[in-house]
Amino acid sequence: MRIRKSLLAVIVACSSFTAMAQEPVNPAPFVIPALREWQGARGTFTLKDRQSIVVDPKYSNELTAVATTFAGDLKKMLPGNKFTVRNGKPGPGDIYFTLNPLDTAIQKEGYILSIQGLIRIEASQPVGAFWATRSLLQILEQDNQHKNIPMGVAKDYPQFAVRGFVLDCGRKFFSMDFLRNYVRFMSYYKMNDFHIHLNDNGFITFFGDWDSTYSAFRLENSTYPGLTAKDGSYTKKEFIELQKLGEEYGVKIIPEIDVPAHSLAFTKAVPAIGSSKYGRDHLDLDNPLTYEVIDNVFKEYLQGPDPVFGGKEVHIGTDEYDKKEAEKFRALTDHYIRLVESYGKKVRLWGALTHAPGSTPVKSENVTMNLWYNGYADPKEMLRLGYEAISTPDDQLYIVPGAGYYNDYLNTRSLYHKWTPNVIGDQVFPEDHPKIRGGSFAVWNDHVGNGITEKDVHHRVFPAMQALAQKMWGGTDTTVSYDVFEAKSKQLGEGPGLNMMGRIRGKDSLVLDYTFDAEKDQVLELKGGNSFFQTPYAGIGYDYTVSFSIKPGPGNANDAVLFSSPDAVVKLKQQSTGKLGFSREGYHYNFNYEVPEARWTHITITGNNKGTILYVNGQLVEKLEGAKNTFPNGKQIAKVQTLFFPLLLIGDRQNAFKGQLDNLKVFNRILAAEDILKLAR
Repeated sequence: MRIRKSLLAVIVACSSFTAMAQEPVNPAPFVIPALREWQGARGTFTLKDRQSIVVDPKYSNELTAVATTFAGDLKKMLPGNKFTVRNGKPGPGDIYFTLNPLDTAIQKEGYILSIQGLIRIEASQPVGAFWATRSLLQILEQDNQHKNIPMGVAKDYPQFAVRGFVLDCGRKFFSMDFLRNYVRFMSYYKMNDFHIHLNDNGFITFFGDWDSTYSAFRLENSTYPGLTAKDGSYTKKEFIELQKLGEEYGVKIIPEIDVPAHSLAFTKAVPAIGSSKYGRDHLDLDNPLTYEVIDNVFKEYLQGPDPVFGGKEVHIGTDEYDKKEAEKFRALTDHYIRLVESYGKKVRLWGALTHAPGSTPVKSENVTMNLWYNGYADPKEMLRLGYEAISTPDDQLYIVPGAGYYNDYLNTRSLYHKWTPNVIGDQVFPEDHPKIRGGSFAVWNDHVGNGITEKDVHHRVFPAMQALAQKMWGGTDTTVSYDVFEAKSKQLGEGPGLNMMGRIRGKDSLVLDYTFDAEKDQVLELKGGNSFFQTPYAGIGYDYTVSFSIKPGPGNANDAVLFSSPDAVVKLKQQSTGKLGFSREGYHYNFNYEVPEARWTHITITGNNKGTILYVNGQLVEKLEGAKNTFPNGKQIAKVQTLFFPLLLIGDRQNAFKGQLDNLKVFNRILAAEDILKLAR
């Protein structure tokens, strides 16, 4: 009997196991960064057409904004659904938010996400609950209907507190719309630290003299009105609103005013503070006026009950000054640490104190250093001195678009396998080192005027943001291979309502097809001025093919527009050249080709991240790729002639071309030459 009972038990167990095997538990859903812990269940939670999002009344003040932002993002993803936020007890099928501040098992920024008959989000802080919503949105984005979420329980938390990105706005202007979109984009990947480099200048090597060398300070300044850049800047109100948006999305805005090097914008505004010894991009450290001016600049943004710099941290720059003045450099650094701290802020600065050794003390307690190059600041020594650190190693994490040095694109495969914030150059620290706050990668626009656009920068940042979000949240805890990560990451975008990459998906590569019938007089005819046809898309990003037939009427004016959007315009006649061309972000390019009047011509334009190519009647005419800008002194930099193709309007609201257009086809890939020839037939 004992043997029989044992056999029966085995049979029952095997039968149960077989039944379970036929209905496996849900594997961890793919999100970036990956969920740290997952216990799968069976079944799927499906959003309702009228979905309730319920907030625990006890924490209404802390969580209503989180729930409201989440509801707005869901609405962008599912515009036909209704999402209602209310306080109260949840029922079946609801999404419920609560806090448990006393639960030490839920780490700072962490959350528990339980997906059963209802979705329950529990965190110790509101930001943790917010990060849970980013995971849910990513899961929904990958579902064809944007409604289904696999059941299970996730416990998620970051390995590093600072997960950052540095953007050089000093040498290239980025619109406030771009910065606001980047807050949402970074937040989507739980990146929480947006460091905005507000001033800088080009290299005199290219421009020949300091007066001609480009410089910019991007923030409205009342004390020295001449300081603010004329070719692009942010009002104080705009910058304050950006920080408020960051608070809503869990992203800290870290403003940087960079002194005493990289300071040509200041010395052009107040020439007396420029160094005659080291160049006008260096402040004169012997001149008391230098301190007066820079003190005034910082004070303008730090003082008052509602300062322009509203966050808890401010970056003071301080690197790459000539090492012969190490003692004076150290004194200035200490001065600005203490000045900024006197307004209740924590200070960040660039690592430079190994490069500038000396006896003059520089405050280290509660000061954070971006460790970017170990020759300028030895990490072990800086940590010994008491500095907190953000790992920002230049060789691995610096993007300098089109420059030919550092990285044009980051090596995300290598970073995924080999880097976490505890790796700083050739030094490796424990992942839980108490002084290493996290990491940050950067875009530096060293080569001023090279034609790089916001879209080009984003094309470089996007894959890096995804890979580094994983490494800064999960550290060495990577749950899938890089190949799987890369393949699945392509299914995720920048967040609800954003499409900065200009992706257009379809059943096949032909994503837009407007074919009219010329014999029935159904071609699209535009009459100049405010004359246009609107398409469903703002534009298409790399890689693409756009082809169309065109018959211009007589007498088109200069700058007559074929296609337009807020990002770019394609022109029948580029400025006074009379030739086909395009303009974006103040750069104007043309092909060496004039479209003939009063007859049909077939045009095909292809574009990728390297340049733009024109075919006429199926034949290659010109590649705008690989060119150089030459300065008067003979120095050269890249001339980037890319085009994020505008599709919002065929024509324009002000200066449309006069003529007819037919057979517009847009592909989300670059067609082969033989296929382009077929289109023209």
